[in-house]
Amino acid sequence: MPEMSSQPLAPATIAVTAGRPARVQGGPVNPPIVLSSTYVSQGTPGDELLYTRSGTETWQDFEAALAALEGAACPAVVMGSGMAAVAAALAAVPHGGVLVVPRHAYQVSLGFADDLAARHAVEVRRVDIADTDQVVAALDGADVALLESPTNPMLEVADLPALIAAARERGVRTVVDNTFATPLVQRPLELGADVVLHSVTKYLAGHSDVVMGALLTNDPAIEAELRGYRTLHGAIAGPMEVWLALRGLRTLHLRVERAQANAAELARRLADHPAVAEVRHPSLPADPGHDRATRLMGGYGAIIGLRPAGGAAAADAVVAALRLWVPATSLGGVESTLERRRRFATESLTVPEDLLRMSVGVEDVEDLWADLDQALRAAAA
Repeated sequence: MPEMSSQPLAPATIAVTAGRPARVQGGPVNPPIVLSSTYVSQGTPGDELLYTRSGTETWQDFEAALAALEGAACPAVVMGSGMAAVAAALAAVPHGGVLVVPRHAYQVSLGFADDLAARHAVEVRRVDIADTDQVVAALDGADVALLESPTNPMLEVADLPALIAAARERGVRTVVDNTFATPLVQRPLELGADVVLHSVTKYLAGHSDVVMGALLTNDPAIEAELRGYRTLHGAIAGPMEVWLALRGLRTLHLRVERAQANAAELARRLADHPAVAEVRHPSLPADPGHDRATRLMGGYGAIIGLRPAGGAAAADAVVAALRLWVPATSLGGVESTLERRRRFATESLTVPEDLLRMSVGVEDVEDLWADLDQALRAAAA
């Protein structure tokens, strides 16, 4: 790349430029996909590529690009899914150890914590992540803290700088799930987090066509630990999936910017809708997380929590009446989706029965609103 000023590149520029091949005459602009399970090798193995379970050049481009976006000192570690990333990160909890988790978080992450409790005698301490004093008290004697902000699906906002600092003072490893926020909205490694976790399936890949995870750290020893886990457990992503994720990453800034703007406008309108009992989005001045999100984050995200008037039956009726919004699980794609979270028996019991988690996409906001408004009115009638 030609010489540029010493001024750091903006995240939007990094998303487009990081992980590109070297600029040479006649060379490709995009990295190629290498579809090989093994590599030519003889003699004593060194650092070269040997076998795709241990590494492939197709991973390296994405790992470099995501690390640049998160400001990580080490390359990202690509995993076969978001849950593979969770499992690798929480492998640091020893048998009989203590794990602190939010009471509201991705339900399968909480299920994995319960599995650790059952199989490895791990004490799991569930906390209200928005209650800083409660979380700090729970960190005493803990081994690992899994932090999530905003939380899934309740959109609670944590004081990450305070929690990470308190964990560091106590020698507790912090793992921050940054899936909802993305590195465009917050960068936990800059706050001192030990590990950042992403379900790449969501915003980073961004097109609902890839299942993948990733972990990032500034500590080379932790990076080696995570890569070792990936190799031993076979928690790998295919080269095609990683290539697609890198392609999706190129438009991350555009997608997040549009989705956040759409979400803020929809939340504003929903707050005054006669068929709505409650709406949660950190952009709303009355939202419990607004002040903290305004102070600590570079945006408010594109997830809305909606409780229609009329309870769970009304929530189901809203979903059934929608025509543009897609009833589906997962989130972070270009299309707008929603679901009633308590339709899953494994969802936290403190999540309201009527809560709709809405993942706002990049469609025209007026079209999204028209569909949502007619569905709310139909359900109320």
